[in-house]
Amino acid sequence: MIKSRTYIAIPPGATIKEQLSEMKMTQKEFAIRMDMSEKHISKLINGEVQLTSDVAERLEVVLGVPARFWSNLEAIYREKIAKVKAENEMDEDIIIAKNLPYNEMAKLGWVSVTKKPVERVANLRKFFKVVNLPVLENAHLNKIACRRLVITEKGDFALLAWANQVRILAENVKTAPIDIKKLSNSLFEIRKMTNQTPEQFEKQLKDLLASCGVALVFLQHLKGSFLQGATFLSGNKIVLGMTTRGENADKFWFSLFHELAHIILGHIGKAGEIDEQDEKAADFWACDILIPKTDLEKFLHFNKLSHQTICAFASDIGVAPGIVVGRLQFEKKIRFSDFNDLKEHYVIA
Repeated sequence: MIKSRTYIAIPPGATIKEQLSEMKMTQKEFAIRMDMSEKHISKLINGEVQLTSDVAERLEVVLGVPARFWSNLEAIYREKIAKVKAENEMDEDIIIAKNLPYNEMAKLGWVSVTKKPVERVANLRKFFKVVNLPVLENAHLNKIACRRLVITEKGDFALLAWANQVRILAENVKTAPIDIKKLSNSLFEIRKMTNQTPEQFEKQLKDLLASCGVALVFLQHLKGSFLQGATFLSGNKIVLGMTTRGENADKFWFSLFHELAHIILGHIGKAGEIDEQDEKAADFWACDILIPKTDLEKFLHFNKLSHQTICAFASDIGVAPGIVVGRLQFEKKIRFSDFNDLKEHYVIA
């Protein structure tokens, strides 16, 4: 017997057991008379195997109750099982749905507006393309490499929602076959774009990445997700989503190169989860590609920090001055309030 809040599914075996009790017949004798194994009879009584038409005919002969009666009991039992399962899954889905930022998703047009829990669950199942929401916890569906400032349970659910919308948008992005070598050879071309405005580099960056098999999608972040970027495999392409969270150009470019690191270092699609070691490796790689450590050390050794020297150093290595400022602030070479006028702020649709 299985049950939910509303339904109880009782197997036909419960009625068989009652009949055997009235007839003072053991299961062993019953199995012999049915010409079936005791193991199968035990499973039949416990509802673990289906009561077939053949078994129904045998029951009519042995117990004297019409075969159609047993077939009807089996049909009712299977129908109730479906209802019990659906109701239990709905209850579990409603709990999960409460952790998803549904109101914000609806405001952005990702799902339909509704306050009814059951309708929300139905909409979320369609949005994620899953028969029930617990499926989202399957690690195979969530191999996402991402850069986040804070990790929370709410943030994890926001990440799933955001990444899925990025996946949906990426379906319309045409890409060439994945070519990691070409992507690696394009890094310094991408780095030069740090000196351009979003209007200048956005299409160029998307086209370049698409030629390497990477679909770049810009999508605003969800509240509480603390997301700046995420990367994952989707079909025959790599999807790279960026939020432009914070709007600072130095954070944008560091996050972009952090995600490119996950691709080039082989973290995307690997067996197991992206771990802290992978994240640190991506951070180190992104820092060194944007501003090589040896170049920075040499600059700091021979120069006094000023607007002029920072701009000259940035020009020498081919990056925007704001990226140098951000690195110096991160490494505590200067205060977070110093030279912020050299930083650019982006608004990317």
